[in-house]
Amino acid sequence: MYLCDLYYGQFLSFNSKRINYMNKNIKTMLWIAVASLGAFAVAGIALNRGESINALWLITAAVCVYAIAYRFYAAWIAAKVLVIDETRATPAERLDNGRDFVPTNKWVVFGHHFAAIAGPGPLIGPTLAAQFGYLPGTLWILIGAVLGGAVQDMVTLFFSTRRNGRSLGQMARDEIGVVGGSAALIGTFLIMIILIAVLGLVVVNAMKHSPWATSTVAATIPIAMIVGVYMRNIRPGRVLEASIIGVVLLLLSVVLGGWVDHHETLRSLFDHDGLPLAYGIILYGFAAAVLPVWLLLAPRDYLSTFMKLGTIMLLAIAIVILRPDMHMPAVTQFVDGTGPIFGGKLFPFVFITIACGAISGFHALIASGTTPKLLGNERDIRMIGYGGMLLESFVAIMAMIAATVLEPGVFFAINSPAGVVGKEAVDAIAKINSWGFAVTVEQMQQLANDMGESTLFSRTGGAPSLAVGMASIFGSAFGKELLALWYHFAIMFEAIFILTTLDAGTRVGRFMLQDLLGNFNKKLGETSYTPSVILTSSIVVAGWGYFLYIGVIDPNGGVNILWPLFGIANQMLAAIALCVATGILVKSGKLKYAWVTGLPLVWLVTITTSAAYEKIFSADARVGFFAAANDMAAKLAAGTLPADKVSVAPQLIFNQHLDAYLTMFFVVVLWVVILDMVRLCLRYLSGKPVLQLSEVPHEPSRLVENWVRD
Repeated sequence: MYLCDLYYGQFLSFNSKRINYMNKNIKTMLWIAVASLGAFAVAGIALNRGESINALWLITAAVCVYAIAYRFYAAWIAAKVLVIDETRATPAERLDNGRDFVPTNKWVVFGHHFAAIAGPGPLIGPTLAAQFGYLPGTLWILIGAVLGGAVQDMVTLFFSTRRNGRSLGQMARDEIGVVGGSAALIGTFLIMIILIAVLGLVVVNAMKHSPWATSTVAATIPIAMIVGVYMRNIRPGRVLEASIIGVVLLLLSVVLGGWVDHHETLRSLFDHDGLPLAYGIILYGFAAAVLPVWLLLAPRDYLSTFMKLGTIMLLAIAIVILRPDMHMPAVTQFVDGTGPIFGGKLFPFVFITIACGAISGFHALIASGTTPKLLGNERDIRMIGYGGMLLESFVAIMAMIAATVLEPGVFFAINSPAGVVGKEAVDAIAKINSWGFAVTVEQMQQLANDMGESTLFSRTGGAPSLAVGMASIFGSAFGKELLALWYHFAIMFEAIFILTTLDAGTRVGRFMLQDLLGNFNKKLGETSYTPSVILTSSIVVAGWGYFLYIGVIDPNGGVNILWPLFGIANQMLAAIALCVATGILVKSGKLKYAWVTGLPLVWLVTITTSAAYEKIFSADARVGFFAAANDMAAKLAAGTLPADKVSVAPQLIFNQHLDAYLTMFFVVVLWVVILDMVRLCLRYLSGKPVLQLSEVPHEPSRLVENWVRD
């Protein structure tokens, strides 16, 4: 009997090992297949010339690249480089105060984080960058995200979590030193102000005179508060129930938005010019920064994520069903810098134009701002940090497809400014045809009628052309008779996409300012000290509110002046974040892993410095800030400016000079931080004393996830 049991046990052990071996082989073969498919798709995109390719190539390449990167590269960084410890208590657990530090379900945190980071960049950037063709932008979106953007987000979230949720600027001061840290603190705060202002400007332009979008966006605020109260006070921990209620109400608000748009009395209540909307956004930003995070910010962003992800997934399904061809060439003649949408050559301007779709410094502010204060367990850092960025990168791929499935002539007719192609439709058509892209006046008029618009000529900024592309795909897949509905839904979707980034950015700006003031007055540095909350929130909102006001009253729309500064500042902020991360890795005795953040840092420094040099010193008025200001000043003096621009010319000239000087300042800040980081690393490697790591001591986690039943 004993021998039988022994043999039986050995037999079971042998079978178990054989099954495990077979499963391992199956998984290995599966991942080899995914890698091969991805490589084949990327090669097809890169090497195809002379004929249009199917959009499925881009989706296949993206999904395979993201899967390989998340499964292997992200897992390796989490295990070997960062050494994530799921038994360690997070700041949300140790410092729980019910306002800013609140242990939150990982899916809610993921939703908040994704909603906060996914702003205009992955939507507008790729659309504008399609001027160069689909290939350069697509390759940068894929490579930049997996090797740069997702790495930055994950390591910043990890290091901030280990330091009680400290902001990026404060971590720079604590880890690098007073000089580099102070420069980073001031620089990141000012960059933050510019970034939020641009976010506000884009959403104002998207909601202006659109009762449907305005009423729907407004409805998300009380809906979020209802969900927040439900999850915290009525049915604590019942995330699934709250999600269902929130999604139903959100979809209902979209339907009712269309009803409001067609109701004569209600329509007037939500039909506004830019300035009233700007004031409303400013008030909302203040409320989002002051109210407890569980009441408005987290649930609103969580619910907005359903709309964001739902729309993107629906777009992906429609593309799979239709398999549309991409009509834009792989590379256009405008790589030489003569593009009609914006001036500048392929290098470096494709990188700063796409911005958030590949790597974004704004993400580092969220990853070191609100997210680490909500994180319940370190094991979720990989999913939230790395996975969240991959998802945003996929959004950028969808935007690139939506823009490039349009006929190139239509794309350029929508996005080219009237000052380049002419104010009259006939002149614009003639100019675009001269570039080799066929389009007719009748074609553009029919398209405008289908979309429920009076005209689509010179609707610059990227958002309208993206909405047209999305509506065309949705209409072809689910009914062309609903094109106008799909177009306005896409405009509303873009507005919600951006506004959730604005509210989280405002709160992060408040945290940054509190960190800065805490160096002078300890009480002001306390994130839950009410006078400090009100004071710092007011300063932050007043700062970006001023630039938002200037942009709204700009007759050129403001985006044309602020977007290049937005792109440069955003990428410089990413470089600062990677600089801080590299310094921490070296100080932690992980020099052999410093390349993980060091290589993308070198690349970002190269492109941002090059772009800044072009924007400051270029003699081309379509590229250089000073050149544009001087050109307008000369025309003003000569009396050759159009009458509608004469009155605002001094202000436009001032804005161009302001952009130039801000760019100079940001370059100086970046290089001060870099040189101080290099000094720190050299001192550490030579055995000289450096600042001690500011990581808080290990404390075992005692948190029990009451929401696991959901």
